[in-house]
Amino acid sequence: MLTEFGKIFVFILVAILFVIVAVFAAKILRPARPTKEKLLTYECGENPEGSPWVKFNIRFYVVALIFLIFDVEVVLLIPWALVYRNFGFGGFLIGAIFLILLGIGMAYEWRKGDLEWARPRPVIPVLKKQQQKAEETAVLTE
Repeated sequence: MLTEFGKIFVFILVAILFVIVAVFAAKILRPARPTKEKLLTYECGENPEGSPWVKFNIRFYVVALIFLIFDVEVVLLIPWALVYRNFGFGGFLIGAIFLILLGIGMAYEWRKGDLEWARPRPVIPVLKKQQQKAEETAVLTE
């Protein structure tokens, strides 16, 4: 007789076996007639130009991650806003702390410049002695 964990294990094995059989059957049954047109990268009906392996600016990924983080936090705020009165002052305090942390995170991203699309170049700090030497060499080269 199988235990509850044994039933789960059998279910997982059957699921994995089903996926393997389905992929193998699809590979056997499908027609394989590649043409130049079929092997092109699809770009919404437009003819592709250049290589499909284009490096995207990292800002696309940073903006997407920031959106996901704050979007998930907002999804957590909606249920809290509906039921925080049931939990009294403790529930309100927990929500307030959550909102404060959310504001701190937003301020950090804003201060860091990740919310600006055209980000300014960072100013690299230099020591006074290095700055004086750089100014002296600049004067000597003039």
